[in-house]
Amino acid sequence: MELLSRMGRGCFKNPRLKVEADSGGEDLFDAAAMPKSVPRHLVIMVNGIIGSAGDWRYGAEQFVKKLPDKVIVHRSECNSSRLTLDGVDTMGERLAEEVLSVVRRWPEVQKISFVAHSLGGLVARYAIGRLYDYSSKLEPVGTSRNCFSEEKTEHSKQSLEKCYEAKIAGLEPMNFITFATPHLGSRGNKQLPFLCGLPFLERRASQTAHLIAGRSGKHLFLMDNDDGKPPLLLQMVDDSEDLKFMSALRAFKRRVAYANANYDHMVGWRTSSIRRQHELPKSHLLVIDEKYPHIVYVEGENADDICNKASSNIGGQTIDLEEEMIRGLTQVSWERVDVSFQKSRQRYIAHSTIQVIKDGRRKGLEEL
Repeated sequence: MELLSRMGRGCFKNPRLKVEADSGGEDLFDAAAMPKSVPRHLVIMVNGIIGSAGDWRYGAEQFVKKLPDKVIVHRSECNSSRLTLDGVDTMGERLAEEVLSVVRRWPEVQKISFVAHSLGGLVARYAIGRLYDYSSKLEPVGTSRNCFSEEKTEHSKQSLEKCYEAKIAGLEPMNFITFATPHLGSRGNKQLPFLCGLPFLERRASQTAHLIAGRSGKHLFLMDNDDGKPPLLLQMVDDSEDLKFMSALRAFKRRVAYANANYDHMVGWRTSSIRRQHELPKSHLLVIDEKYPHIVYVEGENADDICNKASSNIGGQTIDLEEEMIRGLTQVSWERVDVSFQKSRQRYIAHSTIQVIKDGRRKGLEEL
């Protein structure tokens, strides 16, 4: 009865797709699949600066259409419009609270994924650091995959091992996907492309960003110095006592960074793909996929790649903030998907267009 009452609160333009709205956003699910069983996978979608839940309307509908019996999609609305100027930390705390309220509303869900656009990717990274939980439980020997220590009882009929599980909001973390997110901030050369890479404009932007984008501007340009601490984005490439930023990222089975290779005037290619300048694919390597025409390059990364990069970076030299963030974030593997709208009529708004790629190739969609 409770399930039926929840289903009846709202509707989408597709009569099969139902929407539940509350003060913290909207949940989208397939009404036809619900009487049989509640989907077990919660997908949290997070908007960017001056955005809202409506920015992900098309994306949410596509997720539910493709996986009607598997996902409930929640379009976050705790950080919309001018609230996106409050700072990554403040927005991250709000998102964490919102996620917990959604999980309480859907006690049947077991897995969680995040899909975030632009600044929303940084907010999501902060939120998962708050939501991270590392707990232990006893399971029969041989039934669990991620056990770091083992405790066997001699007198019990069945041996047990202590298994440590990483959870996000009490759920199994699956996919962490960002679209045009400035993971390295906007401070570096050509990281805010509409400034054309001109040093005097980039310096001026760093000094005045807070006047336009509030605390979020300070965070993006690494100009914050709260209580004498390093910039927040630099803090977020490591764990602290109460915020486990990197442990939370590592807990996800897959991490994917979508990046615009060109025509994104708001977020540079390096910062959105977490690469150094020389690591960006050369133009002759960018190819058009017949099935997915906007995807021009896909790069995976495994544990060996991470070790090789780490060993090549060892040294006593002084490194800049961007390099330090790259080293921190690439402690975990990322799949990088480079996108180009060069032949599209919407290429000049590529930063927004990347949210609504209509080719269906959102990596991880089929594996949710």
